[in-house]
Amino acid sequence: MATLITVLKDGGRYDATWVARLAAGIRRHAPAFDRILCLTDMPVAVEGVETVPLRHSWPAWWAKMEAFRPGLCAGPTLLCDLDTVLTGPADALAEPGFAAMEDYFHAGRLSSALLRWSGDALADLYTTFAADPERWMMPGACGPVPNAVHGDQVVIDHLLRRSGRSPAFLQRIHPGLLDFYDPRRAEHGPVVIFIGASKPDTATGPVLAAWTGT
Repeated sequence: MATLITVLKDGGRYDATWVARLAAGIRRHAPAFDRILCLTDMPVAVEGVETVPLRHSWPAWWAKMEAFRPGLCAGPTLLCDLDTVLTGPADALAEPGFAAMEDYFHAGRLSSALLRWSGDALADLYTTFAADPERWMMPGACGPVPNAVHGDQVVIDHLLRRSGRSPAFLQRIHPGLLDFYDPRRAEHGPVVIFIGASKPDTATGPVLAAWTGT
């Protein structure tokens, strides 16, 4: 069973609408996912989406560390950011194998925007972080890194490197699958990734239509 996990944390621009639109895109373009799961501390009632309460009050993107909690999933599991838009066939995301999106700015380092593993294979990331979250949320906790912003993916990358594990990069194993949103272009896809200030709700043309389902 392939599972897609997304995380909705209170206090930001996202709400249940973002969950519904991501789920609709997955059902339309990546039906190989048997299950869509949302970890959240907000009211979410979206058909076809299973909700699981967040256990911790970790702020902002740090809530994504709960996606690695043991016992949540079995089989291929994909952590997917809510601001991901699908415009075409994307079942490749549900294939088995340890993989991640390569960071747009830093070659050779992963992004947690898309991260795939199996079952409890990454449960140690959760247990290590949960044992001392204040330490890991502190800038510099992972030593010198190229990232300008200290966030969950810096810690994930650090802990995986420390244990000698390296995911394959989706851009390399599936060329043409991921596409970074550029407002100067109309056509994008099949998996549209947003970086910086750009988000689906500020997109235009076919990408906005794909996100809203219009």
